[in-house]
Amino acid sequence: MFGTFVNALAVVLGALTGITFKKKVPERIVNSLPEVIGLFTLYLGISMALKSQRTLALLFSLILGEATGTFLRLQNRLEMLGGRFTSGDSKFIDGLMTAFLTFCVGPMTIIGSIRDGMGDPSIILAKSIMDGVVSVALAASLGVGVLFSAVPLLLMQGSLALLGSIAGQALPEIVVNEITATGGVLMIGIGVNLIGLKRIRVGDGLPALLYASVLPLIIPF
Repeated sequence: MFGTFVNALAVVLGALTGITFKKKVPERIVNSLPEVIGLFTLYLGISMALKSQRTLALLFSLILGEATGTFLRLQNRLEMLGGRFTSGDSKFIDGLMTAFLTFCVGPMTIIGSIRDGMGDPSIILAKSIMDGVVSVALAASLGVGVLFSAVPLLLMQGSLALLGSIAGQALPEIVVNEITATGGVLMIGIGVNLIGLKRIRVGDGLPALLYASVLPLIIPF
């Protein structure tokens, strides 16, 4: 799990750099960044969502994930966490969710984490460099929530690395694609939030990523 720890550290260092950099940039420029990040997040989410090859499995993953997250009140718990660290700053959730989904959803994350658990951290180390750079821009725009995304990143990638050390092989390609697509749909929700079209409770949908790792193997379309 060496690569996973390096990845989390890269995000922390990048976020701290972005938060520090933000203080030296004119406020009007900083205030315009969330909309730009939002548009890019929409683009990235759509491109990821189009990777789905099991449309019905994707739909059920999202429905079951939303139902589970609502029952567990995940969004409320995230908002409480954000209020504790940012005095009620609503951008905490946007920053945490945008960073988490950007860094932790996709073939490179899934395959790289599993390979890390098998003793080959090369993919995750390469990803760490990219995540560190991206976290600078995200933190400058969205604040301290990006810094705290290192925690779920460590948990998710660490779990996949543990899976790799036990199973010794990568997940089926269809599972990787559907997890990526599900994360893409959630990222579209984040993008909508960032540009201010509507407030979507994306946090409640996070369990969809877990369902997306199982349902494509059960539902063939």
